[in-house]
Amino acid sequence: MARISLEELNEMDDEDLGEDQEPMDGDQQNRLFSHWEVIASTHQVTLPQEMTGPIVQMTQHNQTREPVPYATLSQHEKCEEMAYEERLYPPKKWACITKGEPKYEQSISMGFMKIMRYICKENSLSRHLGMTVPVVAQIHLNKEGTELLQEVITGYCLPEEFQLNPPLPVDPEIQIMERAPLQVITRVFYGNTTEETILQEIRLLWELLGSTDNVLHETYMVASYENPGVPNRRNEIWFIRRAN
Repeated sequence: MARISLEELNEMDDEDLGEDQEPMDGDQQNRLFSHWEVIASTHQVTLPQEMTGPIVQMTQHNQTREPVPYATLSQHEKCEEMAYEERLYPPKKWACITKGEPKYEQSISMGFMKIMRYICKENSLSRHLGMTVPVVAQIHLNKEGTELLQEVITGYCLPEEFQLNPPLPVDPEIQIMERAPLQVITRVFYGNTTEETILQEIRLLWELLGSTDNVLHETYMVASYENPGVPNRRNEIWFIRRAN
């Protein structure tokens, strides 16, 4: 089976593949699935064949990505470059799933595969719901702050049109929850998200912040804005302010 290259995938992402355009033929779908098999294998995850439909749908709807709304509270520079930003996210309903695989990459991959199926069709409306960004993973560190605990909560913010009446998931592992207002300190980083890179980014942001008592020390969030196949993709580490 032919492999699809990153360059071809990026070209496919850049095209306007809306519902009014010609659907992919079988060969294109096979090549796309083959590409994502390779990406999944780098996360030590096996990609099931039933993910073909959701992968094709997500690729075709790639141009429509609704940003999760927030208000910028402050921005902080170092050496004339943005070091970190403080934001306030309003209460929103999220579709969330908890996984506890041996590796972070496995938990986030397996969790998001299920959320993809919910977004694409496995919901009470049996329709594509639309993508929002970022997808956010909530993680926990041990008391020493030296390693991630296995439990990872992957969250997809429901688009605005579904906030009042969220479509119910077919998969019982996915829960619809309303998150309270969330105040975070966030810093951008690029590339793959692994336990090693996440721990490094947490250390870097603590060095910039110094000591602060009203920030959680054992719970963090990792926000991802692009799919795992994008080279040097954009991510953010989020520190969570304690609720007053």
